[in-house]
Amino acid sequence: MTLPVVEAPLAEPSLEINPELTTRWLEAFLRDEMLLRRGIGRAILGLSGGIDSALVAYLCARALGPENVYAIRMPYRTSSPSSLSDAQRIADALGINVETIDISDAVDGYLKHAPDADPRRKGNVMARMRMLVLFDQSARRNALPVGTGNKTERLMGYFTWHADDTPPVNPIGDLYKTQVWALARHLGVPKEVVDKPPSADLEANQTDESDLGITYAQADRILNLILLGYNDDAIVARGYAAPEVRLVRRRIDTTHWKRHLPTTALVSSTAINEFYLRPVDF
Repeated sequence: MTLPVVEAPLAEPSLEINPELTTRWLEAFLRDEMLLRRGIGRAILGLSGGIDSALVAYLCARALGPENVYAIRMPYRTSSPSSLSDAQRIADALGINVETIDISDAVDGYLKHAPDADPRRKGNVMARMRMLVLFDQSARRNALPVGTGNKTERLMGYFTWHADDTPPVNPIGDLYKTQVWALARHLGVPKEVVDKPPSADLEANQTDESDLGITYAQADRILNLILLGYNDDAIVARGYAAPEVRLVRRRIDTTHWKRHLPTTALVSSTAINEFYLRPVDF
């Protein structure tokens, strides 16, 4: 009697990174993109007190020197006091330059004209105001804005269009959130920052995972499989809950427009970003 052959499932694609090698690579990326390509030796970033901006601050300080890193804290009147203190904790640990610019008056000045704005709209106004401040301060400091959005947020569309993802360079944009945690621990980001629940700090008691409806750990595993070409049925067959797989897939599919350059109406054969591409743009 011949027994049926049972094929063992393929091993789970790993999300593990080599933290030392990844650190060296990201430092080299920052020096190459800023010093060599643009001739700019200063970095400026919004320092929220969260783990993503903390990790970027650590990488910039290592790549460029702490004296060349400018961190801007941009609280709104409803921001948690712990966000300010955690941001200061990061700045003190690194010895980078730090400044606080309260955006409350600027945001409220606009919202007077939008009395019907719901929390989502208000949050978008805050995010875009912070980016306005960051780019203006970059001109003041002759510094390049550096992005702090991770791969999970970008794939799930969990960011404000023309705000969080606007800076021209981003050292952590290809790191899943769980990889951000791993690298932050490796670099010695304070435990208080690493271990606190991720939050956009737009409302009291708001957390990223409650907004997304899934934990970052689970989302990262599903995202990793999707990007490696697994269809939904194959992912469910590996033991993942079908509703969570559908949620992640839907987030990717419905937010693609946020990861795309503006669509240009073509009226010539030399449209910028469609046909006119310098060699470095390919």
